[in-house]
Amino acid sequence: MLTAQSEYVKKLRPLLPPEAFQAAPKKLVILGLNLGIYVAGLTIARHLHQWPGQWLWLFLPMALLMGNSVTVFLFGSHDLMHGSVLKKRSKISYLISLLGLSLWWMPPSQWRSLHNQVHHNNTNSLRDPDRNYLHEQPKTWGKWIHHLFAPSGEVNTLWLIFGMGTAWGVHNFRNLISVLFFTGGNADFVPAAFTIKAQDRQRIWLELAAIVAVHLSILFYLQFQLIPVILGYFLPIFLGHAMGMFYIYTNHLACPMTDINDPLVNSVSLRMPKLFDCLHFNFSYHTEHHLFPDVNSDYYPLVQDLLQTHYPGQMNLLTAKEAWQMLLKTPRHYQGETTLVGYNGGEAIACPLPKNHPDLTQAKVTTLV
Repeated sequence: MLTAQSEYVKKLRPLLPPEAFQAAPKKLVILGLNLGIYVAGLTIARHLHQWPGQWLWLFLPMALLMGNSVTVFLFGSHDLMHGSVLKKRSKISYLISLLGLSLWWMPPSQWRSLHNQVHHNNTNSLRDPDRNYLHEQPKTWGKWIHHLFAPSGEVNTLWLIFGMGTAWGVHNFRNLISVLFFTGGNADFVPAAFTIKAQDRQRIWLELAAIVAVHLSILFYLQFQLIPVILGYFLPIFLGHAMGMFYIYTNHLACPMTDINDPLVNSVSLRMPKLFDCLHFNFSYHTEHHLFPDVNSDYYPLVQDLLQTHYPGQMNLLTAKEAWQMLLKTPRHYQGETTLVGYNGGEAIACPLPKNHPDLTQAKVTTLV
C-alpha cells in the first residue's frame, strides 16, 4: 500500500531537532554572493565587443560561474518561498523572490500556485502540472515539445542539448498561458491544468512586467551589443537553466503516477558530490524536500538518515549517473499509473521506479500482461 506524506511526517517530525524548522536567513548571504558574481560577469561582458576574437573563450569560465548563479537564484528562491529561509512573508522576501526568479521568467505568484500548492499537494498524480503527459492526451504543441526536449529513449541528442537550456522556458510559458488565458482550467496543452484567483492573475501580470524590466535593464547595460548579449546574457541563462533542468528532470519523471501522495514512491533523491549539494542548497535531496517542504535544507541529510533507518530500502535514492541513464532508456508518456510508453504508444515498459515496492511491482506486472 502507498503511504501518505502525512504519515511519514507524523513519525519522523518528532525525531528532528527544533532548529531544523527554524529560519535560515544566512542563505540570503549566499544569494547575495551569487548576485555579486552575476553582476561582476555582466560588468566584464559589457566590454566583450572590444576584445580580440581569439580571446573571447577566456570569458567562458565566467559564463559558467554566472550560469551556476542563475541556478542558485532558482533554488534559493525555492527555499525562500517555502518558508525555510524567512518564516514570515514580508516585502523583503517577496522582492528577493521576484528578483531571484526573474532570470527564470517565473512570477512569484505563479510559482506559489504552481509549485507550492498544486505540485506539492498532488505530486505525480493526474492533477500535477509537472508530471509526464498521458499517452491518451491530445498531441498538442506542449506535448510535442516535451517529447522533443525531455530525456527519453526516443530523444534526439541535439534536441536534448538544446532543450536542456530552453525546456524550462517552454514549461513556464505553457503554464502561464494556461492560467492567464484559460481561466476555466480547460487548457489541453499542459499535462494538468489548474486555476488561480483573479487577484493572483492580476499580480502575475504585474510581476511579468517587472521581470521584463529586469531583462531589458540587463540588455540596456550590455548596450545591445551582439557578443556581450550572446556571451553575457543568453549563455549564462542557458547554462543555468540546463543545470536546473538536470535536477528537475530526475525528480519525478521515472516514477509512477500515484493517487496517494507518497514521496518515497513518486520522488527521487540523488547522490551528488558534496560540492554541488553545498552550492545548490541540497536540492538533490528531493524526496526529503517533499516530506518536509519548510525544513531548513541543511537538515535534509538527517531526514535521509531517518528514512533509511525507519524505511530501509524504500526510497528512490540514485546516483546522478544512474538517474540520468534511467531517463535516457525509458519513454516519457504514461499509459496507466505504472507504465511508460513512447510518443506514438509503442515500446511500453514498466516504470523503473520504485524498485522494491511489492504492491507497485505487482501492479507493473499486471499492467504489462
